[in-house]
Amino acid sequence: MVDAITDQNFEDETKDGVVLIDFWAPWCGPCKMQSPVIDQLAEERQDVKFTKMDVDDNQDTAKKLGIMAIPTLLIKKDGKIVDRLTGYTPKEKLNAILDQYTD
Repeated sequence: MVDAITDQNFEDETKDGVVLIDFWAPWCGPCKMQSPVIDQLAEERQDVKFTKMDVDDNQDTAKKLGIMAIPTLLIKKDGKIVDRLTGYTPKEKLNAILDQYTD
Protein backbone atom coordinates (compact mmCIF):
# COMPACT_ATOMS: atom_id res chain seq x y z
CA MET A 1 0.00 0.00 0.00
CA VAL A 2 1.19 3.51 -0.83
CA ASP A 3 0.22 6.18 1.69
CA ALA A 4 -0.56 9.72 0.54
CA ILE A 5 1.24 12.19 2.79
CA THR A 6 1.06 15.98 3.19
CA ASP A 7 3.19 18.91 4.29
CA GLN A 8 1.60 18.56 7.72
CA ASN A 9 2.52 14.91 8.35
CA PHE A 10 5.67 14.53 6.19
CA GLU A 11 8.20 14.51 9.04
CA ASP A 12 6.14 12.19 11.22
CA GLU A 13 5.39 9.72 8.41
CA THR A 14 9.00 9.51 7.22
CA LYS A 15 11.02 9.45 10.45
CA ASP A 16 11.28 5.68 11.08
CA GLY A 17 12.81 2.88 9.02
CA VAL A 18 13.29 3.00 5.25
CA VAL A 19 10.73 5.20 3.52
CA LEU A 20 10.37 5.99 -0.18
CA ILE A 21 8.60 9.25 -0.97
CA ASP A 22 7.30 9.74 -4.52
CA PHE A 23 6.91 13.45 -5.33
CA TRP A 24 4.41 13.64 -8.20
CA ALA A 25 1.54 15.60 -9.77
CA PRO A 26 -1.60 14.42 -11.59
CA TRP A 27 -0.64 16.22 -14.84
CA CYS A 28 2.87 14.71 -15.02
CA GLY A 29 3.30 12.04 -17.73
CA PRO A 30 6.47 10.41 -16.31
CA CYS A 31 4.77 10.36 -12.87
CA LYS A 32 1.97 8.27 -14.39
CA MET A 33 4.62 5.81 -15.61
CA GLN A 34 6.35 5.73 -12.20
CA SER A 35 3.21 5.19 -10.13
CA PRO A 36 2.54 1.53 -11.14
CA VAL A 37 6.20 0.68 -10.37
CA ILE A 38 5.81 2.13 -6.86
CA ASP A 39 2.50 0.28 -6.41
CA GLN A 40 4.09 -3.06 -7.43
CA LEU A 41 7.04 -2.62 -5.09
CA ALA A 42 4.74 -1.63 -2.24
CA GLU A 43 2.91 -4.96 -2.66
CA GLU A 44 6.14 -6.97 -2.88
CA ARG A 45 8.23 -5.33 -0.13
CA GLN A 46 7.26 -5.18 3.51
CA ASP A 47 10.65 -3.80 4.56
CA VAL A 48 10.03 -0.35 3.02
CA LYS A 49 7.24 2.15 3.65
CA PHE A 50 5.98 3.64 0.38
CA THR A 51 4.47 7.12 0.32
CA LYS A 52 3.55 9.72 -2.28
CA MET A 53 3.17 13.47 -2.10
CA ASP A 54 1.24 15.58 -4.62
CA VAL A 55 3.49 18.61 -5.14
CA ASP A 56 0.59 20.76 -6.36
CA ASP A 57 -1.20 20.35 -3.03
CA ASN A 58 1.93 20.24 -0.85
CA GLN A 59 4.37 22.84 -2.10
CA ASP A 60 6.09 23.64 1.22
CA THR A 61 7.87 20.30 1.61
CA ALA A 62 8.85 20.15 -2.07
CA LYS A 63 10.27 23.67 -1.86
CA LYS A 64 12.12 22.96 1.40
CA LEU A 65 13.72 19.84 -0.12
CA GLY A 66 14.58 21.51 -3.42
CA ILE A 67 12.33 19.32 -5.56
CA MET A 68 12.61 21.04 -8.96
CA ALA A 69 11.48 18.23 -11.27
CA ILE A 70 9.03 15.35 -10.95
CA PRO A 71 8.88 12.52 -10.48
CA THR A 72 11.49 12.74 -7.77
CA LEU A 73 11.90 9.80 -5.42
CA LEU A 74 13.50 10.38 -2.04
CA ILE A 75 14.63 7.53 0.16
CA LYS A 76 14.91 8.22 3.87
CA LYS A 77 16.38 5.93 6.48
CA ASP A 78 15.54 6.70 10.09
CA GLY A 79 14.59 10.26 9.14
CA LYS A 80 17.68 11.09 7.05
CA ILE A 81 17.66 11.42 3.26
CA VAL A 82 19.99 8.74 1.89
CA ASP A 83 19.13 8.82 -1.82
CA ARG A 84 17.39 10.98 -4.41
CA LEU A 85 16.27 9.89 -7.89
CA THR A 86 14.83 12.31 -10.45
CA GLY A 87 12.89 11.13 -13.48
CA TYR A 88 11.41 7.72 -14.20
CA THR A 89 13.23 4.87 -12.45
CA PRO A 90 12.61 1.27 -13.64
CA LYS A 91 11.48 -1.30 -11.09
CA GLU A 92 14.67 -3.40 -11.16
CA LYS A 93 16.90 -0.38 -10.58
CA LEU A 94 14.69 0.96 -7.80
CA ASN A 95 14.57 -2.46 -6.12
CA ALA A 96 18.38 -2.67 -6.19
CA ILE A 97 18.72 0.81 -4.70
CA LEU A 98 16.25 -0.01 -1.91
CA ASP A 99 18.22 -3.19 -1.15
CA GLN A 100 21.20 -1.01 -0.21
CA TYR A 101 19.24 0.53 2.69
CA THR A 102 17.38 -2.49 4.06
CA ASP A 103 18.83 -5.25 6.21
